[in-house]
Order: sequence, then structure tokens, then C-alpha cells
Amino acid sequence: MNMHCTDRSTTMRAFGVPLVLTTLAAWAAAAHAQEPEPAAGTHPTAVRVSAEERQAQDRTAQLDAATGADLWQRIRKGFVLEELKTPLVAEHEAWYASRPDYIQRFVDRGARYLYHVVEEVEKRGMPTEVALLPIIESAFNPQAYSRAKAAGMWQFIPSTGKIFGLKQDWLADNRRDVLLSTHAAMDYLQKLYAMFNSWELALAAYNCGEGCVSRAIQKNAKKGLPGDYLNLNLPNETRHYVPKLIAIKNIILSPGDYGIDLTPVENRPYFERVSAPERMDVKLAARLAEMPEDEFAALNPASNRPVVASTTGAFLVPAEKAVVFRENLELYRSVQGPFVSWQMVQAKRGESLDAIARRHGMTASYLRATSGPFREKGGRLTQPATFMVPIAKEAKNIDAALEQKMALKAARIDPPPAPDRPPSTVVAAVAEPPRSVAPANTVAAAAPTALPAGDSMPLSVHVAGRGDTLYSVARLYGTTVADIQARNQLAHANLRAGQKLLVAGTLPPPLPGLLPVSAPEASPAARGPGTHLIKAGDTLFAIANRYGVQLADLLRWNKLTPRSVIRPGTRLRIEA
Repeated sequence: MNMHCTDRSTTMRAFGVPLVLTTLAAWAAAAHAQEPEPAAGTHPTAVRVSAEERQAQDRTAQLDAATGADLWQRIRKGFVLEELKTPLVAEHEAWYASRPDYIQRFVDRGARYLYHVVEEVEKRGMPTEVALLPIIESAFNPQAYSRAKAAGMWQFIPSTGKIFGLKQDWLADNRRDVLLSTHAAMDYLQKLYAMFNSWELALAAYNCGEGCVSRAIQKNAKKGLPGDYLNLNLPNETRHYVPKLIAIKNIILSPGDYGIDLTPVENRPYFERVSAPERMDVKLAARLAEMPEDEFAALNPASNRPVVASTTGAFLVPAEKAVVFRENLELYRSVQGPFVSWQMVQAKRGESLDAIARRHGMTASYLRATSGPFREKGGRLTQPATFMVPIAKEAKNIDAALEQKMALKAARIDPPPAPDRPPSTVVAAVAEPPRSVAPANTVAAAAPTALPAGDSMPLSVHVAGRGDTLYSVARLYGTTVADIQARNQLAHANLRAGQKLLVAGTLPPPLPGLLPVSAPEASPAARGPGTHLIKAGDTLFAIANRYGVQLADLLRWNKLTPRSVIRPGTRLRIEA
């Protein structure tokens, strides 16, 4: 095989043919909604560029080769397929070259997935032309759906998808899953190559099936004809399939020859896998990743419903959002927030969609959008159906948990630069013994100290108790987490019991229900238990935070679990 094929005389053989309006009209009529393709027998002229533009593009290519920053350059190095001696390649070259906007669209969309595809192709020792296959299959659209019921970036039909482990059910269609479908496509292509020992025939079989190609080879063998791709009698779409891939390869190989300004794609992972619950609202997942909902859906496109199922135990998020998602998910879990605000409901044959929707606070059109399509006639179901309806209470619980998560996150922010004053000022103030006992658990208030320049509040010494956080201490004194971190030169937000903190401000009056103690060192056994009367709006997390105790202890004292329901008017045991 000819590595890095650069025979431009072959590639450019379509140039110089007059461009006629009737030809353009024929192309436009032949365009497909998802994947436009030229009508057979047309030979439009691609656009030449100036020598200056070509030189500029060559300089860019040389820079890419030197730095390895452009993924296209990496792809070019792995090209191995030979040129096909057929005018069909020139047709498709010219068709794509005359549509730079279309090229830009699939580049923009494919930039999310291309690095992963290239990694998988190289890992298996396959030609990198294979990484371009989603361009002609779906234009890198994982939501693409064809008339033949093929779905996803790699356009698996239902039966082939199942053969290669791509589960398809009411909740999700893994033919659209970025990782699973790419893995399945690589498996299928390797199987086809092992069958035919030719990448051209393997690609043809990927399009029309191995049986189609095998029968064509057998027919030629009976007639004493060659069994290579160009000599086989294949369906028209398959006859154009490989020339179309070679045409895209040639344009990627030398975009300047076709007047194409090929946008670079970064040679680094676009997304990262992050562990996730089995199911989660798409909206909630996007909020935890701090990204637009449609962008999250583009990386996790397998879901059929407002609830995304992590089939692989993970979600995909942009690489720069991975840490944010993990931190936010950890904090969200710590406040026992629900992950799903939808439930599945069954409907009987003959029921009205309008009536079903009204019963669950929706419109029929919204019901169809989130749970359809349904088999219906005149707005009534012609067979039983399953659909999803929102749970208003759980949606409110999610919002409340997100607010608590944000409060926790505020307590973990990195400290700003330390105040511009001698460190000895802070050390001396912290070392000063308390002069009075605070009326709250494990808190000792110091007599106001001399104020450093720029300070306008007296300073107190707070002795951290078990369960204290910087956020709870800051809220108690009416100051900020950042101020406490800066005054005490804290590099992290973790506190240990007995740790002394210099805090700007003084203690407020004792909190209702908080047991006074005689000294910070008093033990829980000496104090005895107290109680908290649950009020409307209380949560277990908020109660634990209010009393400065660990949530796990609060649950243990009251024989509760994180999923226990607490009701206003009942009392909780507080042992701290």
C-alpha cells in the first residue's frame, strides 16, 4: 500500500472541467437531509486559491507537523489506503470542495469526538481513514437517524447494533453512545477486514453488509472476473461509498488544493469519563457539570428521555469540567439530594393523551416530546404505553439540595493572598488565651485584640468542635470563609477538633436549642443529650450544620438513614 499518498495529479483530475448551472441544480436535488451526496456523473470544478494563500496554508501545515498540536496532522500520518482509479473520487472531491460551510459544520461537531476515535483506531492498528468514516455516515452527528432506522454517529441498524452489544430500549439507545458505538464499529470493521483481507471491501461491507459483498465476489468468481472493490457489481450507494471516503481523505491531506481552510482540531482529549449514578436528570447532570444542557446531551446522546442512564457507570463531560463535576457530585451526595425528578407511569389503550398530560400537569405536546412517540389515533393511544412524568416535589428537593451544595462549595474556596501585615500579628493573637467562655459548644471568645491596619472589627478566638466547618464558623461570627483562611494562613478548608482560629467578629446570642456548656473541653457525656424540634423546611443536613455535628452522628443518634423522611413537629436527639 502507498503510505501518505500525495499524487496530486490524480487527486486534481476534476479541475478544468466547466462548471454548469444544470450540474449544480442536479447536485442540489440529490442532497440528502442528513448526509448530502452528489448525483452520479457530475463533474463540478473546485476553486483554486492564490499562491499567497497556498503558501500561508503550507506554513501552517509545517508548524502543525513540528508541534503535533493539530489532530489532522496526526490523522494524515496514518493514511494507508491507495487511490481508486475511478472518476467517482473526483466527483466527491469537487462536491465537498464547493461546500466549505458543510465541511466546517462536520469539523465543529466532530471536534468533540475525533480524538477519541483516532485513539481507538490507532490502538487497533487500523488505517486512520477509518476515523473519517463518521463524516460520510452521519457528519459526526450522534443523533442522526436514517430511513433505514440506522442510528448514531456510526449508523448501526438495530439488528447489527444488538449483535455488537449495543442495547436499545425505552430509556436509552446505545447506538448513539459515543464510547460504546465507537468500540462496536471498530469491532465490526476488524471482523470485516479479517473476512475480506481488504479495507476497501471491508468498508463496502460496512455499508451494505458482508453478505452483499460476499455474493458479489462469488458472482465475479463464476464469471472469471476480479473480486476487488472496483470490479464488483455493488449497490449504487456502496459503489460511491469508498470513493467518497477517499475524496474526504484527499481533502484532509491537502485542503489548500481545494480552497478549503481546514480548522485545526486540538490533539488532546475533548472529554473525560466521570463516575456517575445509574440514573440522573439530564438537567441536574448538566448543572453539576456547570455546562449547558445541550452540550451535556451532545456528549451523552444515548438517552431517550429527560433522565440519562449511565450504562457504563460514567458520564462524559468536557475535560476541563471533570474536576468541577466530581466535586459538585460529591457535595450534592453529601446533602442527600435526589438524582431523579421523573417517574414512569403506565397508560392503557384508548386513553386520551390530553387527559393523561393534564393529570400530570403537562401538555400533550410536552408529553410526546419527553416520552413519545406513541402509537395513537385521534389523540388516543392505540396500545398501552409507558411514559415519564415530572415529580414536582422531587424537583423542589433537587433545587434545595443544589442550594445547600452551593453553600458547601463556598466553604471550600481557595484562600486569597494573605493580608499585607506581619505574620507575627496573627500568631500572637491566636496564642492569646481565651478570657471568657462562649455560650456555644466548644467556642471560646477572646477579649477583643488590637486591630491591625485596615480591620474594623474585634478579633475572637474560636476553638473548633467536632463537625465544625469553615462555613459554619464564618456564619456563626458573621464573617467570610476567605477572611478566616487568610487570617489563619490555612491552605485547605479542613478543621480538626480543638483547632484554634482567629476570627473577625464576636459571637451572637446563643442559638435556640443549643446547649450551653461550662467550658470548651466539656465532653458530650458530661453535658447530656438535647433535642431539636423539626420545623417545616428543615433538612437533616441543615440541622447537623446548625448544631455543628456530623450528619452521620445525627443519623446514628436517631436511628435514621440518609433517605429517612423527617416530619415537622417531631424531635431529633442531639448529643453534641
